[in-house]
Amino acid sequence: MAVRRAVARLDGPLAAAVSGGADSLALAAALAFERPGSYALVVDHGLQDGSAQVAARAAEQCRDLGLVPHVLQAAPPFGRCPQHQGAGDITQSGGSGGRSRGGGGPEAAARVARYAALDAAVAELGLAAVLLGHTLDDQAETVLLGLARGAGARALAGMTDRTPYRRPLLGIDRATTRAACAEAGLIPWDDPHNDDPAYARVRVRRRVLPVLEAELGPGLARALARTADQLRDDADALDALTPDTADVAELAALPAALRSRALKRWAERQCGSAVTSAHVDALRALVDDWHGQGPVALPGGVQVARRDGRLASDA
Repeated sequence: MAVRRAVARLDGPLAAAVSGGADSLALAAALAFERPGSYALVVDHGLQDGSAQVAARAAEQCRDLGLVPHVLQAAPPFGRCPQHQGAGDITQSGGSGGRSRGGGGPEAAARVARYAALDAAVAELGLAAVLLGHTLDDQAETVLLGLARGAGARALAGMTDRTPYRRPLLGIDRATTRAACAEAGLIPWDDPHNDDPAYARVRVRRRVLPVLEAELGPGLARALARTADQLRDDADALDALTPDTADVAELAALPAALRSRALKRWAERQCGSAVTSAHVDALRALVDDWHGQGPVALPGGVQVARRDGRLASDA
């Protein structure tokens, strides 16, 4: 019922992104109950033998539920990845919880390809939103990964629920989605990738969070997700106050929190990729610790220098 209630609040033509795992399958079942005839989008990355079969099974399950399945091909620009089998794992995200714009290896490339396929489906099918199966537990893992990287408030704010990608299950834990599948008689696909300790997110899930729960008490995942909600409100407010400028005098006059945001926003426009806190620190030195130093290197071969009182980039 909790999963159904989360879906019932949404309006417009909808699709569930479905990998066949418990979270996305529970989401698909709820969407079928609330909005029969809606779409199911199953992404097949083709990363390894068997991926087509996993995608076909997920599509068949969605069809049996009363959804209209579409299998999307989204091969990322690299060879097969032995650690990741089957259909695209829609319910997992990168460390920041959003789509990656560059770097990050095979996982990031798969996310870029996956979202490109979903973006195309949104346009083709005239969808108001694509529903993603990220849960409260996924949110807690994202916050812990951000803390481990020393990330700022935007990353610690976790995954967002914003059109066209909606995450109605962020307030629902993974045990609830498993129970919803069992109640509906659905057998989810368990992606071996989600148990592979080679991935930091899996280590957080299987090792770190259980230890923290044991030492600090139950409810830790929910507390971390609540922290993400609070930080998201703060980050949204600060982002709204941040001007778009490359003028050094204007940047220097900003409070530190806004200056860092302005530099990060500007830098990401120049290189078309996410930048790290180290990049932002180096750019900030061009503004408030200028002593004639050389240019700052950004991803994609972009160089940023201070010239005539402004920051200027050269590809």
